[in-house]
Amino acid sequence: MVNLSNIKHNALRFTIGTAVDEVVRSYKKNPEKVTENLLKLNNIAKRYFSDMYNPEAFDNAERLIQETDSKWYKFFEKALNEIHPNIIRQMTLNLGYEAAFYGNKKLRESREKYECPVPWVILMDPTSACNLKCTGCWAAEYGYKMNLDYETLSKIVREGRELGTYFYMFTGGEPLVRKADILRLAEEYNDCAFNIFTNGTLIDEEFCKEVQRLGNIVFSISVEGEEEVNDQRRGDGVYQKVMHAFDLMKEYGLLYGTSICYTSKNYKSVTSDEFLDTLIDKGVRYNWYFHYMPVGNSASTDLLLDADERAYMIKRVREIRAMEGGKPIFCLDFQNDGEYVGGCIAGGRNYFHINANGDVEPCVFIHYSNVNIKDCSIVEALQSPIFQAFRKHQPFNHNHLRPCPMLENPDIIQELVHETNAHSTDLVSPESVEHLTNKCYHYAKDWSSVSEEIWKNSKKRDRAYYNYDDSRIEETKIR
Repeated sequence: MVNLSNIKHNALRFTIGTAVDEVVRSYKKNPEKVTENLLKLNNIAKRYFSDMYNPEAFDNAERLIQETDSKWYKFFEKALNEIHPNIIRQMTLNLGYEAAFYGNKKLRESREKYECPVPWVILMDPTSACNLKCTGCWAAEYGYKMNLDYETLSKIVREGRELGTYFYMFTGGEPLVRKADILRLAEEYNDCAFNIFTNGTLIDEEFCKEVQRLGNIVFSISVEGEEEVNDQRRGDGVYQKVMHAFDLMKEYGLLYGTSICYTSKNYKSVTSDEFLDTLIDKGVRYNWYFHYMPVGNSASTDLLLDADERAYMIKRVREIRAMEGGKPIFCLDFQNDGEYVGGCIAGGRNYFHINANGDVEPCVFIHYSNVNIKDCSIVEALQSPIFQAFRKHQPFNHNHLRPCPMLENPDIIQELVHETNAHSTDLVSPESVEHLTNKCYHYAKDWSSVSEEIWKNSKKRDRAYYNYDDSRIEETKIR
């Protein structure tokens, strides 16, 4: 039987792919046509997906396309010049069309059908093994002998794709210890997008060639500042290996950014003009900033920022990515950008994490679970007690600058763990939830008053909170 839905889906994918090709081709041969072709691409999206997003989003995109002297238009032109056409095409189709539009529609249907959160992105650890041992890295707590076999990795993507999830991230451990399996997975599911969080030291020329051929893999490279600061945490010589990886990826026209854990020791270094200029020169397009989390029995609280240091990060990241001024690099701050996404996005609301043992965790930083992916489906995992508890309690704070049920609201994670009888997923050194939260209380108290003042002046403070079912707006819970 002919599946008309699939025919329509494939036809629209072809149309968008052709439009992307025109944008790239016009940049190379007829630059004055770039704006015209970008507007055509935006109009296609507006025509087919205006029922899913506020029409204002497409109008804003149109305005940005027409501002050809702006920082972000020039940022886009530079990307067109430096990124390989196959990467541009595949990532626009897979991360744009499949994940943001077609997949998003399927997600909403799945959430209603199964009455549980279904995420936009799934994080998973192919392995717990790593060739480095970085100070403050929670992954080291897992040990080095756990792996998800290829069949399990494939099952996760296959089931997630059926639900509408077309974006997958690999964490670890060091994911590139499983380099061959990642390439195999990206080829098997060539309509999905894959992002690898990696220390970068295992990236070589042959691997870059394969990534260029596939087109649907991007990278977030761990780097913690300039050479001295970086190597103090990651080991002697690591910084130079990362710089070499940047050079290789730039040569092959790959798409990559950074994954930066900021701490009390490096927060100014990783946001300095000098550091950012180095990254931009190396072809880095984006920075993912992650607040240090004191996860694990041996985790140090000395690396936690104080309230003034965190306030500095909020202000500085917004300066860097501002429409006017700043730097031509896009920055996201996982902890401090909660105001743009309605607080915590974990627990399946927009993402969840599967560790190398198969334990399904609500967050990459919260290592408690009731369920293992080797024994259940993704839907069954999302219907498990701790995920349902997350859904019930989100948002965890009216102030989305205090989004986390652990770091800023430590009583809540204790409540969730005890309420659901979740167990520690750290098989090497299990950490009680009381031990974890005792490291957060002082921090949470200090940040509370400072963040409230910042939140009062935020333009996003009155933004409606959307829970797992986007068709239903829930009132923010006041805590």
